[in-house]
Amino acid sequence: MRERQKVSVIGAGNVGASLAQLLAQSGLCDIMLFDIAEGMPQGKALDLAEACPLWGSSSAVKGTNGLADTKGSSVIVITAGLARKPGMSRDDLLLANARIVGGIAEKIPALSPDAVIIAVTNPMDVMAQLVREKTGFPSQRVVGMGGVLDSARLRAFIAAEAGVAPGDVQAIVMGGHGNQMVPVESLMTVKGIPARSFLGGEKIQAIIGRTRNGGAEIVSLLKTGSAYYAPAASGFEMVKAVLLDEKKVLPCAVYLEGQYGASGVYAGVPVVLGKAGVEKIIEVPLLPEEAAAFDRSVSAVRSLLSKLKNN
Repeated sequence: MRERQKVSVIGAGNVGASLAQLLAQSGLCDIMLFDIAEGMPQGKALDLAEACPLWGSSSAVKGTNGLADTKGSSVIVITAGLARKPGMSRDDLLLANARIVGGIAEKIPALSPDAVIIAVTNPMDVMAQLVREKTGFPSQRVVGMGGVLDSARLRAFIAAEAGVAPGDVQAIVMGGHGNQMVPVESLMTVKGIPARSFLGGEKIQAIIGRTRNGGAEIVSLLKTGSAYYAPAASGFEMVKAVLLDEKKVLPCAVYLEGQYGASGVYAGVPVVLGKAGVEKIIEVPLLPEEAAAFDRSVSAVRSLLSKLKNN
């Protein structure tokens, strides 16, 4: 009998716990929920375990304060870190979250040497690069989540404005997971039909602006926290692609080595995601203004990397 795969979620806050719920409901794997807060991951894991009979799920869900319990994970999702508050950008979290994520990442190789790692903590592109450096893992096995989330937000906004089903909308957001992200208008379609057939240029530009501000919009409404349902769903989409070897095309933050004219930096681009992690980076033609916007976004990520290295 094949042993069930294990997914460890690092950080049992809103994003981590919501992701653990989606994984438990799916029955795809066993889940280890880690957090440094005593009792919190254990309590949330027990609550989820008690819901599994109602979901018809055979997943085992456990909580822990010890990273050693994550040993043997197929996938590790890092959500640990400080969340944004009103008035904060993702970049404001840089130094504090780098200490948290870096400390966790350096312990992973001894425990789960074959794991695929998904970085969710902000600023996500920089955290993914930090995880790669601290673990020494091949870049294919360290991937960032932001593009899936940003693209989902873009698709939701297009669907709402065009009056169509969200699932019929296809769109890709590239670049860094920050204010200079690049929603690619030339790739926005509804069942293969260009989005401009449904929406005027001004409306599309407004949607692009709202997408760039999507996380901050939620932070301003919540006032005491940041988004977690859509980030958790985005993480689940990626975990599922790895566990089931789906070869799914998703926009993810990956280490670029010449693709799109960028090297030595993580940024969001379309990839094929499967059991080995990033199995292929897809290069799509961009309009000149889109390529220029992508370059600016990558430059913003590089500036954060420099800031991190100088502190």
